[in-house]
Parts: sequence; C-alpha cells; structure tokens
Amino acid sequence: MTEHINERSLQDVHASIDPGSKGSKWKKVFAFFGPAYLVSVGYMDPGNWATDIAGGSQFGYMLLWVLLMSNFMALLLQSLSARLGIVQGRDLAQCSRDLYPPYVNYVLYGLAEIAIAACDLAEILGMAIGLNLLFGLSMLTGVLITLLDTFLLLYLQKLGMRKMEAFIIGLITIIGGCFLTEIFFAKPDMNKVALGFIPHLPNHTALYIAIGIIGATVMPHNLYLHSALVQTRKIGKDVASIKKAIRFNILDSAIALNIAFLVNAAILILAGTVFFNTGNHNIASIQDAHKLLAPLLGSKWAAILFAIALVAAGQSSTVTGTLAGQIIMEGYLHLRLNPIARRLITRLLAIVPAVLVIVIAGDSKLDDMLVFSQVLLSMQLAFAVIPLIHFVSDKVKMGQFTISNTTKAASWLIAGIILVLNIKLVADNVQQWFGMTNSIWLKALIVIVVTFISVVLLITIFYPFILKRHESHKQIHKIVPADLVSEIGQISFSKVALALDFSDRDKLVLQYAIRLAKEGTSLILVHIVESASATVMGNKAEDFETQNDQTTMNEYVALLQAKGLNVTGVLGFKDRISEISRIVNENNCDLLVIGSHGHKTAKDWLFGETINSVRHKINVPVFIAR
Repeated sequence: MTEHINERSLQDVHASIDPGSKGSKWKKVFAFFGPAYLVSVGYMDPGNWATDIAGGSQFGYMLLWVLLMSNFMALLLQSLSARLGIVQGRDLAQCSRDLYPPYVNYVLYGLAEIAIAACDLAEILGMAIGLNLLFGLSMLTGVLITLLDTFLLLYLQKLGMRKMEAFIIGLITIIGGCFLTEIFFAKPDMNKVALGFIPHLPNHTALYIAIGIIGATVMPHNLYLHSALVQTRKIGKDVASIKKAIRFNILDSAIALNIAFLVNAAILILAGTVFFNTGNHNIASIQDAHKLLAPLLGSKWAAILFAIALVAAGQSSTVTGTLAGQIIMEGYLHLRLNPIARRLITRLLAIVPAVLVIVIAGDSKLDDMLVFSQVLLSMQLAFAVIPLIHFVSDKVKMGQFTISNTTKAASWLIAGIILVLNIKLVADNVQQWFGMTNSIWLKALIVIVVTFISVVLLITIFYPFILKRHESHKQIHKIVPADLVSEIGQISFSKVALALDFSDRDKLVLQYAIRLAKEGTSLILVHIVESASATVMGNKAEDFETQNDQTTMNEYVALLQAKGLNVTGVLGFKDRISEISRIVNENNCDLLVIGSHGHKTAKDWLFGETINSVRHKINVPVFIAR
C-alpha cells in the first residue's frame, strides 16, 4: 500500500470506523457496509428519472435490459474503484495527480468539477420540481430554497460517517418504498416485464434513449467518491485484511447498486405500465408524468409519493455530490477549502445557470437543462473510467491485487462501450447545437472545445502506455533523501546549481554535480513548486505541496551538510523554466546540473521542454544527468 503522510482522502473521517473492533461477527461484517449506499444514490438521482420515464413511455418494458447491462457496468467499475482505495490507500483523484502531467491534471480537475456542477444541477432541478409538485412553490423559489441544504452536509459530517450513511440509507428506503407502492397501484403484467430483459432495440430513437440511460446511470463522480469512502474503514495492511475488505466492499456494492437498479427499473416499469400501455407515448418530462399518474392510476397518493421520492432523490444525491467535490479538489490540487465555502461554490455553480434559464426562458426549458446536465456528465465519464483501469492494472502498485486479465478485458470493453456511446451522444448534441445557430464564431468555439477535449482524452488513454513507468515524478513522498546522497564522491568544481524534481532522478543529479565540483564549492539546490496555489500565489502559498516541498528540501540540505558540503536550498514558484533561470542567474552560479526527463523523439516533444528552454535563458553551462 502506498503511504502519503498527511495526504488522506476525507482526512477528518479517514479510518474513523474500525471493523475489527469488539463485537459479534455480524457487527464486524456490517461495519464494512455503507460506502456503496452513498455511491448508489448517484444511480437514482433526478437525472436518471427523465431517461427512465422516456424509455418506459415510448417503448414499454423493452429497455429493461439496458438498465440491467448498465447495472453490471456500474458494479464492475465501482468494485474497481473500491479496490483502488483499499489497496493503494489513495483515491482516484490522487492517483491521477501522481501519474499525469500537471497540465493534463488541471484539465481533468476542471472536467471533474464541471461534472459535479452538472450533477448538482440535476439534483437542484429535481428537488425544485418535487417542491413545486408537493407544495405549489414556483420553480425559481424551489431552486433558491435548495441553497439552504448547504448546511445539511456540514451537520451530517459532524455526526460522523455512520450517521451520514444512516441518513442516506433512510432516504433510499423512502425512494424505494414510494416506488414499491406505485408499482402496487400500477399492477404491471410481470410476464411482459420479463420479456424486457431480452436485448432488443426496435429503432434509432430506442438506441438514443439507451445511450441516455447508460450515460445517466454510470456517474463519473461516483468513481472518485467510492475510492475515498472505503478509506473511512480502518483496514490492516496485511494480505488477509485487504482481501477481506475487498470481498465485503464488493458485497456492499452488489447490494446497494442492485437496489439502485430496482428503483430505476421500477420507474421504467411504472412509465411503461401507466403511459405506454394507455397510449401516452410522448411523456418525457417529470412534470407531465406527475400530472398523469393520479388520473391514470385512480389514486392521489400516486402523484404524492412520486413527488416525495423525487425530493428524497435530489436531497440524497446533493450530499454525496458535495463529498465528491471535496475529494476531487483535495486530490487534484492538494487544496482544502472551508467546508461551507466548498459547498457554496458547488451549489452556486449549479444554481446560477438554473436561475438564469428560469428567468430568461421560463420553466419550460428545465427538462432541456436536465438533458444538458446528462450530456456534460457523459462527456466527463471516460476521463474517470480510463485512468481507473490503468491504476488497478498497475502490477507494481497493486501487487497481487492487480486485476486479472479477464477483468481487465471486461473493463476495457465497458470503457469502449461507454466511450463509443457517449461520443455518439455528444456528436448528436453538437449537430443539434450547430442547427440552432448561424454564428460562425459560436460554431468555431464548439469545434475548438470538442477538439481540445478529444486531445486530452487521447493523452489520458495513451500516456501510461507511452510512458512505461510505474512511479510518477509527483510521488515525492516516497523518496528517502538519505538513500540518494549516501555515496557521494569528492568535490571538484566551483558554484553549482542543482535542479531537483524530488524523484529518483535526483540521485544522478547529485552524483554528477559532485564529480564536476571542486573543493570549496557552494551547492544550491533548486526545486520548483507547481501546485495550483503556488501557481497563483507564488511564495505566499501555504498549501500542502508547498509545505511538503519545503520539508523535503530541508531534509536534503541537512543530509548534505552532514557530509561537510556547503549547501543551500531554494524553492521557486509558478513557471518552472523562468524560475530555474532566475535562481541560477541571481546566485551567480557557474554550472547548472539538471536531470534528463528520459524521453526521446515524439515523447521528447510531448513531455520534455524544460532543458532546452532553460539553456537559452542562462549564460552558464548546463549538464544533463542521464
């Protein structure tokens, strides 16, 4: 398991639940249960309802097999996410930050935040619609009221993870109970329902809705969330403990996600029974479904239960969406915000566009916003799934817990299916957007955005294959400076700057610098902090990475000084090339020793620009340690 000191997912509740504590065998088993239920609410949020209702009203029970297939996909991917968190002790965002270059990680972070905002948008609209159906509140009022639940998560976090999990399970129970009662009212023909599990797509529209169902079912933020939530359990580092944790978390996922599948199936079956069988084939909005439930089923409770379940789904999803946002921000940026500020930022990113659309276009455009939120989620999905497969396939970091070749093949097949279907979904929407505008500039902007995202996607897929290395230069916390400076020769040069990246390549930099030095030389160790805060705030940054880099630099300096060397350490900030050049020039160094990035030809163009740029900005020799 990889250890990163003071960098833990959901640090306030990390390892706060001990399944090995005293108690009965069943109590110890149930202590593992909980994370998957927080994840499962993302599979039954209001964004799923629109696709389920549309599929049921237009095609009856024919698309039930799509829901089942989506559930199998979700179960495999969530089990991989849980495995990653248990074995490596790292969440998906942290692992991505370790592997990919900074510029790619910033894009991945931005896309993940967009996905969180899109998911939050669906939850806001769902709750607002539910409040409108229950109490007659205007949509604008309902959207603004959702701002108040900002403080609900803070209260739940204070109570502890088990209380939060109990709250979410309670909401899931409400949702399930409401739809179980609805199905009792509807009395579907179970023989026809069973036929819906036979794969069949009658036309292109059914294919489009099937894509929407898959896109709405497999949520990207859930993969980040699950890899962190499993770490709230205190798990031993021995093989037996890890195996037990993986086994029980897979069971937890199977139960929770099958409950989510039953809820989605119930919505589709309800729509198929009540709307399709009565000739109402064009029900695509949640409001229309609510209006027709009571007269068609002959009970006012049908509509009331539908609205209650909608509010419960929106509220449960908003809690887990905020947790996912916290995990993504801390994992990618090492940046921790005040919980209230984090919640307000997430909620405002979703509320502002919702309010603008309601004020400008009216309530009629809310369903279009729901669809648009699902398109945004679909676009981000591959950027979470593909890195996840890379990480759990890494034999060095996963050891004997690396997924099997069969699981790997199934995972890549699922990733391929999701990727192809979502490309189809995005392409159709881009075509539709092109048809809605005559502006050349707007069309050009759409093309640029799609092209940019496509390039980043290709890097996400192929970077680990091209790189062919298992330890990222970002894994600075695994470096033991004492090992790197243990066998250094005699000094033989004058004043030398050493550009360090706090990776295993530093050993060569140190060895060559000493060989090229002479007695009395001053060594100036240089490292550039590249965190998000440092990029913006420079030497005023006090984030985790800045503090950790300073600690590591101090350790290098102390170890080298203990060997009788004249050593100082300097941290630079913001731009790597400019800062290295500035420090070398300001300290009047007569030699710069810098580590080779190790890439050739195409990879040199893709990954390595520092050395060539730095040598043009300084007037001293540059020695490349290979």
